[in-house]
Amino acid sequence: MRALIQRVREAQVRVDGTLIGQTGPGLLILVCAMQGDTPEAATALAARVAKLRIFRDEAGKMNRSLLDTGGGALVVSQFTLAADTSRGNRPGFSTAAPPAEGQALYRDFVAALAALGPRVETGEFGADMAVSLINDGPVTIWMEN
Repeated sequence: MRALIQRVREAQVRVDGTLIGQTGPGLLILVCAMQGDTPEAATALAARVAKLRIFRDEAGKMNRSLLDTGGGALVVSQFTLAADTSRGNRPGFSTAAPPAEGQALYRDFVAALAALGPRVETGEFGADMAVSLINDGPVTIWMEN
């Protein structure tokens, strides 16, 4: 699985103009399931994200995790993280998991993250979503397993 993690002051996701998910201080996590990913991979990535030390401590150093801060998470599915741009000008997405499999793995990721304690809200898998955020830092981290 792949994830693009952004430390945010706030983030929201809307579908057809309706707010469906949001978070205050914490993380916006864009997630993509890849072909061959497993539920175990989703659980492992969720644990890595939750423990990633990218929040400031008292000294201003990135030394605290989402679990340490009590922040929330907004998790949005984004198959375009599977983009292959190695040939031509049009990205290919053939390495992304098929939709039904991707949706199941997305749900596994969300459930595993929520089980670790943070408040987790989500986008709508497969929907055309409008995501807004206020970056904190900015801090943006790419992860995959």
